[in-house]
Amino acid sequence: MSPKWVPQLADAADVLRGVGTAPPGVVYSVLTPNLRGLEAALAAGATEVAVFPAATESFNAKNLNCSTADSLRRFGEVARAARDAGVAVRGYVSVAFGCPYEGDVDADRAADVVAEVDGWGSTEVSLGDTVGTGTPRGVERLIAACIARDVPVDRLALHLHDTYGMAAANAMAGLACGVSTLDASISGLGGCPFSPGASGNAATEDVVRLLDGLNVGHGVDMPKLLAAARLADGLVGRPTASRAGAALGIARTGGSPALQRLVGLL
Repeated sequence: MSPKWVPQLADAADVLRGVGTAPPGVVYSVLTPNLRGLEAALAAGATEVAVFPAATESFNAKNLNCSTADSLRRFGEVARAARDAGVAVRGYVSVAFGCPYEGDVDADRAADVVAEVDGWGSTEVSLGDTVGTGTPRGVERLIAACIARDVPVDRLALHLHDTYGMAAANAMAGLACGVSTLDASISGLGGCPFSPGASGNAATEDVVRLLDGLNVGHGVDMPKLLAAARLADGLVGRPTASRAGAALGIARTGGSPALQRLVGLL
């Protein structure tokens, strides 16, 4: 990414080189806005690149400085070049449910962009609730619209933000529709500089807690996840945005007997 527009990602290549080769079953995915970004990603050893057009004209203009049509053309070129280089492509469609500049986004409008991205040979297309205004009914409608355009549900994912506290409910709706991939971030970190007021991503701790309650396997070790979240919180100097992380963390480090009993019942 251009450090001029997103200075937080200026050292992305250093981070990628620092983590080394991904272990089996793990993919290090890198945002690539254009062919120049793809070249940098390949040079840093990325094994998957992510392309991210938006569902609205206004957000594409703010985020990418181009129209929706131009963003699809550019990202299509990136996707083809990545596949030619033997690198997998993951697609994201930003503001698929609501846009900070245009409001609610029609499901058919967003699904048209999803179908275009899926047609590039993307391994998966993640439906982005960038602003965090999505609702379970909206999730159901968009997934249905994507399926109607012949996008298989097993190639869809949900990228949720928790601005209005709806991430868990929206994840439930997606799971009920057959989506099995949920994007999340430790401690609810994240956000978007082009989406004023939006909170961080759905917290991984909250998503894992939800899956545990549904008896859905995920392979994540909660104690290790909580330890990683505490480390992340310390590095960025802010308290966790995860409700499950806060409750479980307090109980494991002491807290009141009443809270410990409550957590023990969950």
